[in-house]
Amino acid sequence: MKSKTILDKVKMRTPSILGNEDFSKFAVLLPLIEKEGEIHVLFEVRSYNLRSQPGEICFPGGRIDLQDETEKDTALRETTEELGITREDIFDVFPLDYIVSPFGMMVYTYAGFIDPATQFTPNPPEVDSLFTVPLAFFLETKPKVYRINFDVQPEESFPYNLIVGGENYNWRTRKVDEYFYIYEDKVIWGLTAKILTHFVEIIQ
Repeated sequence: MKSKTILDKVKMRTPSILGNEDFSKFAVLLPLIEKEGEIHVLFEVRSYNLRSQPGEICFPGGRIDLQDETEKDTALRETTEELGITREDIFDVFPLDYIVSPFGMMVYTYAGFIDPATQFTPNPPEVDSLFTVPLAFFLETKPKVYRINFDVQPEESFPYNLIVGGENYNWRTRKVDEYFYIYEDKVIWGLTAKILTHFVEIIQ
């Protein structure tokens, strides 16, 4: 292969995350709504009939579909479907950082406002209920952080003989911080709490 061929292929590329084609990709919206002169954060309680994470608290969002032109379109589409509102009810939507999870997921996050006059009709198969929390609570309350450690367990046929150290190889264990907010009887944790913490850091 000639050097020009190599250079032509390399210089035409747009850098991305290595292996991202194997990731499951999602987009979510952190919804803000004004109530009684105060900004609130809107949350969903997932339907208790869902197989994945039933009854947990989350933001509206879901998997990116082929018909979605952008990740933002996914976040808006999922929000309208889950909350039973229209795109015209959502405004001033802006991107936050995206998350690459250790479980093979990429989550694109956005924050935006919902018209206070909006009438919600949550989609029962996906959403059990909705509630809001004053943004001031999160501005004044730091999350509790707990660490999860993951052990490395190679499969039985792993070729230890091909690596220096063999079976005594010093693996780097993976650690993940889980964030928790507790508001009245509501426990907000996981990716939802992590996105919320990121948003608070931005606006502070």
